[in-house]
Amino acid sequence: MLHRLLVGTALALPLLAAAPLPAQAAPKEAAETAKLETAKPAKEPSAGQSAARARQKQCGTEWRALTDAQKATQGPKWPQFWSKCNKRLKGNDKA
Repeated sequence: MLHRLLVGTALALPLLAAAPLPAQAAPKEAAETAKLETAKPAKEPSAGQSAARARQKQCGTEWRALTDAQKATQGPKWPQFWSKCNKRLKGNDKA
């Protein structure tokens, strides 16, 4: 019986030694928290970027509302539709 206890302890000892201690993780977490607190705030988009995003959302809504047959006449792919829609919304449509 004592032999089993000694063998079990000898086998478990390396596993216990390899396990990280909770006290070692605390400084690492504190350093990561400090990095997040000192991070620069997100830069606000410019007026042009905001307008482009609004046009893209509106064109996306129009694209999703089209049927497959309508998409074929508007341009079969999103990039072609986006180009035409963006020009139209900007007011640069000369056609």
